[in-house]
Amino acid sequence: MTLESLTVIGDELAIRWSDQTESYIALPDLRRACPCAQCAGEADLLRPATKPKLNLAPASFSLRRCAMVGGYGIQPEWADGHSSGIFSYELLHKLGGS
Repeated sequence: MTLESLTVIGDELAIRWSDQTESYIALPDLRRACPCAQCAGEADLLRPATKPKLNLAPASFSLRRCAMVGGYGIQPEWADGHSSGIFSYELLHKLGGS
């Protein structure tokens, strides 16, 4: 399954998939699910990842743009400057309830 198109509608990211299904993900949910090490934590050999406490402001939930990453994901850029998270299509499907 591949991503065909995406757009922001209100406070949601709307995604159309290659099978013509759609997913809708609330922007705050998308940001809070960021899989980068800064947001999700980083495991090492002895300990699992510990999710850090984030100080998110209103700009943290405002999406500036999304870049496509290969044929497997997107990399959102948020109004607060955060842009290190790469969301796989599999994760987007999960977040969108697909």
